[in-house]
Amino acid sequence: MSETAITYTVYIQADPARVWQALTEPAFTRRYWGLDFETDWRVGSTMDWVERGARTSDPEQVVLECVPERLLSYTWHTFTPQWAASVGIGEELRAELARERRTKVTYEIEPVGDTLARLTILHEDFEPGGTLIGMCGRAWPMLASSLKTLLETGAPLPEQGHANEQGSGGYESHGA
Repeated sequence: MSETAITYTVYIQADPARVWQALTEPAFTRRYWGLDFETDWRVGSTMDWVERGARTSDPEQVVLECVPERLLSYTWHTFTPQWAASVGIGEELRAELARERRTKVTYEIEPVGDTLARLTILHEDFEPGGTLIGMCGRAWPMLASSLKTLLETGAPLPEQGHANEQGSGGYESHGA
């Protein structure tokens, strides 16, 4: 992790097509992340984030690159009051996050032999010294591990602090 970027790599016993599904299809994202992306995955298309009943829409929330089974990049979401209420984030922290610049996430999927895929997650353009990079730096390892566990075992990791719910969210570990 640098001052402005997080890079995380995980090896998954699955082929790139299956990893792609886990990143793009709501039936998967709902299970390990607790959210749906509503988009057609075409470059320039907007993305709605639907998380715990809150829909986050913004014209700057867009798909930047999309090469199925290989590369996916999009701008990170908008921190609305509705989103914050749905995930248990207070208004002061939400406003702090909203003041930071928009970041972007890129996933690179590479086959490794016949049975593995290497998934590299690059989340970049953070505000140096900002709050979001700390939150995401704690959340990405759990999120990537839950995706890996789901693909390898059929069940995601239990959500931290919510052992009876599926999905690993990520903002629960905000530390605020």
